[in-house]
Amino acid sequence: MRYDLVVLFEHPEWQKPLWAALERHGVHYAALDLKRAAFDPDAVPEAALYFNQASPSAYLRDNTRAVPLALSLMRSLELKGARVLNGSRAFLLELSKSAQAALLGQLEIPHPRSLVFNDPQKALAQWTGGWPALLKPEQGGSGARMFLLNSAEELGRLLRDQPNLWLPDHLLLLQQYFPVDAAQGIVRMEFLGGELLYAMRVISHGAFNLCPSEACNPDSGELRCATPAASAKPVEFSPYKEVPPEAVESGRRIMAAGGLDVGGIEYLEAGAGEKVFYDVNANSNLRLPIGQAFGFNPFERVVNYLKGEIERSRPSS
Repeated sequence: MRYDLVVLFEHPEWQKPLWAALERHGVHYAALDLKRAAFDPDAVPEAALYFNQASPSAYLRDNTRAVPLALSLMRSLELKGARVLNGSRAFLLELSKSAQAALLGQLEIPHPRSLVFNDPQKALAQWTGGWPALLKPEQGGSGARMFLLNSAEELGRLLRDQPNLWLPDHLLLLQQYFPVDAAQGIVRMEFLGGELLYAMRVISHGAFNLCPSEACNPDSGELRCATPAASAKPVEFSPYKEVPPEAVESGRRIMAAGGLDVGGIEYLEAGAGEKVFYDVNANSNLRLPIGQAFGFNPFERVVNYLKGEIERSRPSS
């Protein structure tokens, strides 16, 4: 093997803290940029371990080609017996909000009612979730192309005036809307190797882009990632040290059932204290200040986990 680790990535700014931690630990790794890449299926694998950090939001950065190449490469690696963290199974789940809804339903975890469609008239004829409702892309990421709609007429006008909303895969979802306490926001739990790394509350002030990476939502409030919903205030992230054990257990079950090694699970608090889970993220953009509030560097934790997985993945002599 030429490397101990190969990291598949598309957004270099998101990866800088990981590169720095890997270099501090002396890990012999390679970074494979999925934006411009080629691979020979007969020549892989080249490493003891692969770590997928591809994002479904690549198309927002004119990097649409990164997603199918990542999926094709991971399938080839897995067929050759390579260990791929957040591999094709996890990535397919992240690419499909309908699959996420189906998984949550299978696990009997509360989640919003959803309807997937490629024809708005068919969707309106079948939609029973009421209004307002959320419009989301099947392949989402970074809050892209999400809208809060108050009527069927708004949906018709929106799709007439913005036909590019059908990209990249020509599938959309109507999803049941749950109002949340603006002062409490939503909860995002980060998991590493099946265990909770940390939890945080996220207050959006009306924005949909809740990307936790400091490259997208820095504490300075300067928004650096594209978002479809302007907000008067920056998104706020705060450590949530009292996350309920039952929420953590639901997150663990989602991670295990979805085949995720590293990831973020999001839920909101509806009426009567009900926790409604709505988003599964295989690309876990960690936030250094949140980890530090818990007393550790989250990227150091990730690298220690990767080092253990490298040893597990080495061929036995």
